[in-house]
Amino acid sequence: MSNTPKIDGTERASPAQPQLPVREPAFNLPGSLLFILSALVVIHVLRLYALSADMDNELLYNFAFLPARYDYPLLEQGWAWLWSPITYSFLHGGWEHLIFNAFWLVAFGAPVARRIGPARLAVFWCLAAPASVAMHVAFHWGEEVIVIGASGVVSALMGAAARFVFSPNGGIERQDAHRNARLSIPAALSNRSVLTFAAIWLVTNYVLGSGLLGGVSATGPVAWEAHMGGFLFGFLLFGLFDANGSRRFR
Repeated sequence: MSNTPKIDGTERASPAQPQLPVREPAFNLPGSLLFILSALVVIHVLRLYALSADMDNELLYNFAFLPARYDYPLLEQGWAWLWSPITYSFLHGGWEHLIFNAFWLVAFGAPVARRIGPARLAVFWCLAAPASVAMHVAFHWGEEVIVIGASGVVSALMGAAARFVFSPNGGIERQDAHRNARLSIPAALSNRSVLTFAAIWLVTNYVLGSGLLGGVSATGPVAWEAHMGGFLFGFLLFGLFDANGSRRFR
């Protein structure tokens, strides 16, 4: 039996509790993404202000990706060939390079990070980085030009996000996009928004990186092959990291 007072045979609702304003955090980013961004900045600051030029060159030799390593017997050299396909993604050529990658990492990394969580994001990063440079080295086998930067992984996050961030009526959902159902590859390839996004991104990377419009940024040549390798990795293999992603999350 209800204890709520009645008037004229109807229940009177209890006084509504006052609604307190909800404060949104200043930086509404997943903790895992904040950790990655902080690591990228700290590493760059240490390189600029704590290491001498010789020490930084030694660091680049040991931790940047160098296609020429794989043109020699691996066991006759150090172990940099083993870890550099991942560690190169934490090094940048300058502040412009770092800030550019950080901007796109926030834009497309945030929904992916919210969706798959920190552990799977770490695995995604560690696999996307070598997948990116794998395509680069296929075009530049044996070259003695280092590759650095998170842009290959950022491209993989873009490819992954393309599988779920677009709303049914087109455009990118700004809120709760990470809750969308994941499109299958055939469905994504038949989605006009996904195709437009992918086409613009791939063509832009090719034009900027292949030299058709100069193709050289303030920090050096653009490794467009690595960007494309990363995008294809994220787009084609994101389902392996996205448990229960074929239905909309509640």
